[in-house]
Amino acid sequence: MASYRSPSDWEDWSEWLAAGLHGRSCWRLPLLMTGLLLANGRRVVAAWIRTAGVSHDFQDFYFFLQSVGRRWQSLGDRVLILVLQRALRNQSRVLLGVDDSPTKRYGPKVQGAGFHHDPTPGPAGGKFCYGHIWVTLAVIVRHPLWGTIGLPIWAWLYVRKGDVSRIPGKHGWRFQTKTRQAADLVARAAKTLQSAGKTVWAVADGFYTKRPFARAVIAAGVTLVGRLPRNAALRTVPPRERTRRRGRQRKYGKFPVSLTKRAGNRHGWQDVACVVYGMETVKRVKTFLATHATFGGTIRVVIVKEPVGPQFFYATSTSASVREILEAFADRAAIEQVFHDVKEVWGGGQQQVRNLWANIAVWHLNLWMHTLVELWAWNRTAHELVRRGDSPWDTPARRPSHADRRKALQAAVLSAEFSRGTGRTPLPRKIRDLLQRLLRIAL
Repeated sequence: MASYRSPSDWEDWSEWLAAGLHGRSCWRLPLLMTGLLLANGRRVVAAWIRTAGVSHDFQDFYFFLQSVGRRWQSLGDRVLILVLQRALRNQSRVLLGVDDSPTKRYGPKVQGAGFHHDPTPGPAGGKFCYGHIWVTLAVIVRHPLWGTIGLPIWAWLYVRKGDVSRIPGKHGWRFQTKTRQAADLVARAAKTLQSAGKTVWAVADGFYTKRPFARAVIAAGVTLVGRLPRNAALRTVPPRERTRRRGRQRKYGKFPVSLTKRAGNRHGWQDVACVVYGMETVKRVKTFLATHATFGGTIRVVIVKEPVGPQFFYATSTSASVREILEAFADRAAIEQVFHDVKEVWGGGQQQVRNLWANIAVWHLNLWMHTLVELWAWNRTAHELVRRGDSPWDTPARRPSHADRRKALQAAVLSAEFSRGTGRTPLPRKIRDLLQRLLRIAL
């Protein structure tokens, strides 16, 4: 069995996650995480096991993945607590991002896989792909140096209703829509965050502007921000004074509101300064209150004048400012970056496992490794994370990418291991320089 000495905070976090598993098998999780961190090439589970030096026990580690997959919710709770302690300590408001992404798979015996719409068809132009769909929740934070960063916590595996019958009945899998799964993730995260005294906002794209998701999120005490279609069935706000007629107070106004007509009107526009995609900019906007049956009440609507045409956004909190709404929706791009990093840097979707719970485990391990690497690099400077001297053609002011942060942690683990092997006697300078060059080549 290979032995690696990781940084103290990383060892504490891996042991904290392992404590959520059964005592007889929890020791396997830190080893598997170390193998995942140091593995290169194609990121199959076999590469994790081989890098961790436990190839002689590979069958038990494959079975261990199933226990991790069955406890993905409770282990995600532990990751969220780490995020609270490390990244959200001084923030009163927390933004949650929700979106879904596919991972392509191959083979008819992959449990939970099916044909889904492909948002990135590629050169072939295929509209559908075979694989898994992951409805993912991430905590979106603004780093004081690196800007907006997404920290993924959970992901529901979405299985189409027609494909549920192919999953063995022993797993007890039930069909849920994407909107129900997303609402469940937001409510679960909000419960933990609100108990810590945080105000919770959630942001989602136009697909999730549906009643089951919106009503459940509002019921959980979360402010929802998203995009409105130009033909949204908005109505005016009813008068506050109660009329003399019998019955309950009117919830929706009498008159419809046309977004296109409001956008075409030249009156009511104002300039608002905000930070969008990391840049300070001024937007030409118009805002007003309206009612919508999807949300069950009054929402704040924001129209933004863009070169490509007017864009329409909403917030379920009428007291939300225009700047807060625009910045929250712009920060939603962080979850798209999460999907890119998890697939390109960690190899999400490459793991060759067939069991339902094993598939859930490997996707979540990739998500959690992404989050833990970001937390490890949270208080470190750019000089500690990346050396631009090796790439003089690169932009010096560019923030360290997630791949840079992962390589920095890999180097810290290997350096700690080399230091332990030398004992108390320091290595000669030539040997230290040689090790540094070897680390740069290996990483």
